[in-house]
Amino acid sequence: MIRVTDRIWLNESEIEESFIRASGPGGQNVNKVSSAVQLRFDARHSPSLPHDVRARLERIAGRRLTREGVIVIAALRHRSQDQNRKDARARLIEMIRAAAKPPVLRRATRPTKASRQRRLDRKARRSRIKRLRGEKPAFD
Repeated sequence: MIRVTDRIWLNESEIEESFIRASGPGGQNVNKVSSAVQLRFDARHSPSLPHDVRARLERIAGRRLTREGVIVIAALRHRSQDQNRKDARARLIEMIRAAAKPPVLRRATRPTKASRQRRLDRKARRSRIKRLRGEKPAFD
């Protein structure tokens, strides 16, 4: 079991990892060893996630989410397969933690009278500056 938050735990069997060849630095090793990790997590059908967290996770995932609701994370930052596995899992866990936080609801407020007056004063000052730019001095 993978601990995400105090209330959310993921089962190891929900995460599918496949290893692919990575591009980038590594010399001849890159051509021989499949060190990049492609992590797949079926967010839409996961029994570990509450419904509201699942909906926020799908919104957060963006391009990484397939039509079937599977989150795909590719990790190829490191040269070793083990570090890439840890990186991919850490990124998935961080994404789920972000989705687990409920959004802060905005309370509607009105600007104060003083702030409205300051705004109008700034607009008037800016208007005067621009008006002065256009006037040509008269030489009589």
